[in-house]
Amino acid sequence: MQVQRLPEFEEKSLICATLKYGKQTRLHFPKDKWRATNKLQDVKGPKRIPSLNGKKLKLVGVNVGESQIKPGKLEKEKHPKTTLLETKAENAEQQVNTEKVDNNVKYRIAGVPNLEIGDGVADLGGEGERSRPQTTQQKSSMTYIVYMGDHPKGMDLTSVPSLHTTMAQNVLGSDFKPEAVIHSYKNFNAFVMKLTEEQAKRMEEMENVVSVFPNGKNRLHTTRSWSFLRFPQNVNRETSESDIIVGVIDSGVWPESESFSDKGFGPPPAKWKGSCHNFTCNNKIIGAKYFNLEKEFAKDDIISPRDAEGHGSHCASTVAGNSVNSVSVFGLASGTARGGVPSARIAVYKVCWKTGICGDADTLAAFDEAISDGVDVISISTGLGALVYVPYFKDSTNIGSFHAMKRGILTSNSANNLGPSLSSMTNYPPWLLSVAASAFDRKIVTKVKLGNGAVYEGISINTFDLKGKPYPLVYGGDVPNIGGGHNSSTSRFCVKDSLDKHSVKGKIVLCERIQRSKDVGILSGAAGVIFGNNYPKDLLRPYALPALEVTQNATATIYKSEEVNDGLIPFISSFSSRGPNPITPNTLKPDIAAPGVEVIAAWSPIDPISDVKGDKRKVLYNVISGTSMACPHATAAAAYVKSFRPNWSPAMIKSALMTTAIPMSRTLNPEAEFAYGAGLINPAKAANPGLVYDISEADYVKFLCGEGYTDKELRVLTEDHSSCKGQASKKAVYELNLPSFALFVNGSDFSSAYRRTVTNVGSKTSTYKARVIAPSLLNIQVKPRTLSFTSIGQKKSFYLIIEGRINVEMLSASLIWDDGNHQVRSPIVVYGSVDS
Repeated sequence: MQVQRLPEFEEKSLICATLKYGKQTRLHFPKDKWRATNKLQDVKGPKRIPSLNGKKLKLVGVNVGESQIKPGKLEKEKHPKTTLLETKAENAEQQVNTEKVDNNVKYRIAGVPNLEIGDGVADLGGEGERSRPQTTQQKSSMTYIVYMGDHPKGMDLTSVPSLHTTMAQNVLGSDFKPEAVIHSYKNFNAFVMKLTEEQAKRMEEMENVVSVFPNGKNRLHTTRSWSFLRFPQNVNRETSESDIIVGVIDSGVWPESESFSDKGFGPPPAKWKGSCHNFTCNNKIIGAKYFNLEKEFAKDDIISPRDAEGHGSHCASTVAGNSVNSVSVFGLASGTARGGVPSARIAVYKVCWKTGICGDADTLAAFDEAISDGVDVISISTGLGALVYVPYFKDSTNIGSFHAMKRGILTSNSANNLGPSLSSMTNYPPWLLSVAASAFDRKIVTKVKLGNGAVYEGISINTFDLKGKPYPLVYGGDVPNIGGGHNSSTSRFCVKDSLDKHSVKGKIVLCERIQRSKDVGILSGAAGVIFGNNYPKDLLRPYALPALEVTQNATATIYKSEEVNDGLIPFISSFSSRGPNPITPNTLKPDIAAPGVEVIAAWSPIDPISDVKGDKRKVLYNVISGTSMACPHATAAAAYVKSFRPNWSPAMIKSALMTTAIPMSRTLNPEAEFAYGAGLINPAKAANPGLVYDISEADYVKFLCGEGYTDKELRVLTEDHSSCKGQASKKAVYELNLPSFALFVNGSDFSSAYRRTVTNVGSKTSTYKARVIAPSLLNIQVKPRTLSFTSIGQKKSFYLIIEGRINVEMLSASLIWDDGNHQVRSPIVVYGSVDS
């Protein structure tokens, strides 16, 4: 049976044990979330379900570090009346001990205290970066989101909570309690409540309900980056930039950072309707709210919009942080830190907590408030952490961004960090701006000098200086912490507490592989660590001790990190998620790329840069990587365009960013447009794109008809008389007015036509001529090939016809409309079946 891969325990080596008894349900033991049929919750003390009636228990999988099917043995619970019932294992290294204690069968996983399992059917599901809550065969309730589209026209919104309560009563019957409805939203018709799986199915069958889905757990997905984007500090700016309000949905903000000082700022824009909860705002941070509807907090959480982990501050300052001179991380990445729109205002919506969770219900609540408050653009760097393809209206970011779009607000979203496999994104709707992560010309490297004088280069952010002193090297697999229940199969990966502290103190430890920097901890007092990782090779991390990743055997001393210029740029990082779009194959995702590797920005000084307790290094600015860092770059570019074009729709802003993007090299990025979309953002040029591709809500409705949505569903979503009659064709996707073209072909020969309409936003009088760049296997025609305009806002339509034969996985081309001053470029992708 395949083992579920789940994050490691905070302080234990075991990732996940999977067990099976009889023909019944598997049992999973991951991390710190336990769900079972008797409403098992996170509680102190033993966690217990009824006895197993003597059924044989079989261990079918254990993961320790990167090692699968390795020791993670179940230990006997000592008791005077113990009788061994069964021991059955996959191999000699594994042990499964079950015991009978006063007629109760107990099973205990080594390293997981206070977990007792007994008789019954259960599925204890764990959290990946995001996992949908697991259901069981008994009636255990969990939190669901009930989504019903838009509010009915003319409805008194004060009556909405009572409507939701009535629906809850109809489903729960005698089980109804006044507190059953946890939350009702304002800007869209939805609410949150506890339901069993059976009740959720009944709720979804009710009139006007679009979807019912569990409150999934999402995860959090610069000095030089803006200059690299040809966007200097003295770029031309509109005074109206100070009226732009950016909503940042993340982990909060650290208000004392210089990046968020309101020196020189006037009062908030008159349009602002927001407020600050348990937080003192200023004229830079003009809104701050926090959301945790299920009241699940970690011990070190700050129950306010204040940022306890740094991620939210980093993203907010990348978008709109002030210009701050002489920042660095212990001398690395030194320079002036600034946001893309430093005069803009920031509204913070905290949904991510020290538990590592950003709940769907909280995310929807943040969108709801941001829409009411009056933000101009939304930045959200969270999403699924496991590769799950979710329908468009069963995901909080998809739903929230749809309603934001209806109110003229563009949402920028990180593409996710599940690359480089194809179709590894998790949010695909066309109304979202999906952002991939690229490297730029700064590269931080760390070197190790071997005992024979040879020097090797690896990656990490190492701020420690060993001053060239050589240290003895010891292999982690040779020094396990036997007294702590470990052996070489765990210590070779240097998982926390797996090494014998006396054997590693004052030495550099060689480890085979390490998953996360926090898993290393302080490594039992070692002087440093050297290890190899196959993936990702361009994601450097800070550690709580001198560290280096290498791909060859090495022994010696570790030098402090240094900066070098990377000539192979720009390229998309290996961790950045790729397209194509598995839900709607004939649309291109991601949309665009932005810097997301080694970005420096504001940080929370209470969170160690290595995220390891005991690491005393605290910083006000930090260097981190991820599509989470790319997203706020694109958000800032969108806000910059909005400051020049305040009346543009979200689709027009998205179009301007995509058609002016800097083309990227397929040589450096073999997945081509599936890695970088239209290319690297070019904010300065995006403010004057010449032509834009606009999309209205009605256009999206037509698109959704082609995706199989019914008249009933669409009328609920839009609360008008939308109908799919005459437009429910699968070809509707070819007429969605996107600034890109994607064609999935099943056979070798193909012919497809796309209809597009462009709006003149450049010169009043202009003539654009079509230019196509394509490989010989493609025959691409544009009809007409010339578009002439006589006024601003004038619209002209054209057809793009793609014909040819494909004998490779993917072909790339482009269409450029050129009037001599503007080059409006759209990517074209034709592909067949692709291997991930």
